[in-house]
Amino acid sequence: MITTILFDFGGVITTSPFDGFAAYEREIGVPDGLIRKINSTKPNENAWAQFERNEVEKEQFLDLFAQEALALGYEIDPERVLQCLSTEVRPNMVRVLKQLSQTYTTAILTNNLMEVPDTETNLGPSKEHLGSVSAIVHAIIESSKIGVRKPDLTFYEIACDQLNVSPNECVFLDDLGINLKPAKSMGMTTIKVISENQALHDLEHVLSCTLT
Repeated sequence: MITTILFDFGGVITTSPFDGFAAYEREIGVPDGLIRKINSTKPNENAWAQFERNEVEKEQFLDLFAQEALALGYEIDPERVLQCLSTEVRPNMVRVLKQLSQTYTTAILTNNLMEVPDTETNLGPSKEHLGSVSAIVHAIIESSKIGVRKPDLTFYEIACDQLNVSPNECVFLDDLGINLKPAKSMGMTTIKVISENQALHDLEHVLSCTLT
């Protein structure tokens, strides 16, 4: 029986930062998907992974990311990449989250960065958005605080331990298939979020209910 619903944050509860990446790539005339390619090269060791695990400071990240871009033959401004993390909350998703939290245990599972006190990076809105749902959900599991990031299996084990649930009691929604695979292997029901309407439709099917 499903007792727990787990949500990724960026790209699920909010719009996707990938939209910002794509806009920046078009602006500077580099190949589509370049930033995601940088972030998926050596995915456990690269600058982004280290930053999300809070293993490097911001200045170290900026230098490492710039080096990784240069290794692929491109000059990318890491500060501008961080600005792409400023996303917008999807109000309908928040309404559904409130509805579900009355019946189910709910939690946010997010790869994120520690708050950077630098207005130039424009990270404030994303952190503010996360805080805006903290009173709705039962827990927020953040990579930057636990030192582990999705898709590391340990991340999901920590989430289940904190919520005191078994994986087969959980539904997990994420916009990245790579993050869903380990959750599914543990026994979670998974939903890949392609669009807001599709995600809610699929969740209604899994829960056999109507979400308003």
